[in-house]
Amino acid sequence: MASVNRPARLNRTLLALTGLVLVAGGGFAVATHFGWLRVLDPGAELIPAPGSPPTWAFYVAAAVAVIVGLLALRWLAAQAVRRPKTSVWRFGDTDGSTRLDAGTAIRPLTEEIGAYQGVHAATATLGGPQDDPALYLAITAEPGADLGEIRRRVDEHALARLRESLDLETLPTKIEFQFTAKSGARAL
Repeated sequence: MASVNRPARLNRTLLALTGLVLVAGGGFAVATHFGWLRVLDPGAELIPAPGSPPTWAFYVAAAVAVIVGLLALRWLAAQAVRRPKTSVWRFGDTDGSTRLDAGTAIRPLTEEIGAYQGVHAATATLGGPQDDPALYLAITAEPGADLGEIRRRVDEHALARLRESLDLETLPTKIEFQFTAKSGARAL
């Protein structure tokens, strides 16, 4: 992909930094509690208070912490899922067969879409098994590009040709549009 998805990169970076800070804080607390670090007195009160909270408050705090932790794990797992897994397709009958890498099959598609007016770059992933494929298409458009026209040309021309060349009746497609800050004159 020509341009990097900056919000996703920032999101992952902040998640990683938050995780490192929390792990470091937890490690410090454990090391201080067991006396491996002698920075603080392990027997000293954290917050001097005349009384302790009711017992139910500890259970509520633990339940909230578990729920927040599970939601954070779900969010982190969702960061890794982006594109379907590619595979090798086999065409032919019992006498002979042809093997086709999914990346090779979509290269003409991305080259065609990349040449459209207003498109800076295009990447695609053709994943799933041959009998149930899925296409993920990321199009980086230039500022001011007509996304409706690009989408129409992709649907009517590029995807139709890909389905015909792969002998598919349908091809579920997810299209993601991104904008680039770069703009330049292009000869078509």
